[in-house]
Amino acid sequence: MDLLGSIMNSMDKPPTVSDKQKALMKKQKEEYQKHQKAEAERLKVFREKVETKINKFLRDENFKEYKFPAMDQIHRSIIHDVAEVANVWAYSFGEDGVDRHIMIFKREHAPTEDQLNALRRGEEWNEEIAKRVAEEKERRAKEEIEDAKAKKRKDDFVPNSYYKDKYQHLIGKEAALEAAKKTEANSSYGCVPSENKKDQRSIEQTLADIRAKKRKLEENGNTEKTSLENKDKRIK
Repeated sequence: MDLLGSIMNSMDKPPTVSDKQKALMKKQKEEYQKHQKAEAERLKVFREKVETKINKFLRDENFKEYKFPAMDQIHRSIIHDVAEVANVWAYSFGEDGVDRHIMIFKREHAPTEDQLNALRRGEEWNEEIAKRVAEEKERRAKEEIEDAKAKKRKDDFVPNSYYKDKYQHLIGKEAALEAAKKTEANSSYGCVPSENKKDQRSIEQTLADIRAKKRKLEENGNTEKTSLENKDKRIK
């Protein structure tokens, strides 16, 4: 006997399946297939019921929306599929595994964002609540407009420096006009460019001007002194 034959003989042979085990496995397979077929039939019946419900919903003009009871994900997926075929809006609300459900809406009565947000929060929604929310939004919009106008007035504000317009109702038209003239006259002295107010002379020029003024003052003083002495001599 060669080495390979020795190794093959030493290996365990695969377990044999008895007729009883084969029959049991066949039965389990048949039961599984039967269960799958029954589940498919049940989902088919459910889909037909949903189709009937949505068709009735579309034909009834009194209904704008419809709420399905809470159900698992498989059944919700069927409703979404039928709603898409029927061209209606379908939204899921609630907590998964607790109260997750679907609401459908006709296209001409599509839910607003406020309604969807309220339903997602688990809050009630009706015409009265919708009216109250709309009024609140309108009030906030008006406040925002007023705030924007107030800000614009503040940005565009120009102080009134005319006495004629500002104080006319207090001091009279003529007095206000006279005060305005004086204000305009005085303001002309202040309207000097800053460059013109700067001393453009050099230090040497400034010192020379100071010495010249000093000499002029001394000369004037000497002249006045001489004039006074001559006057005294004439008097004597």
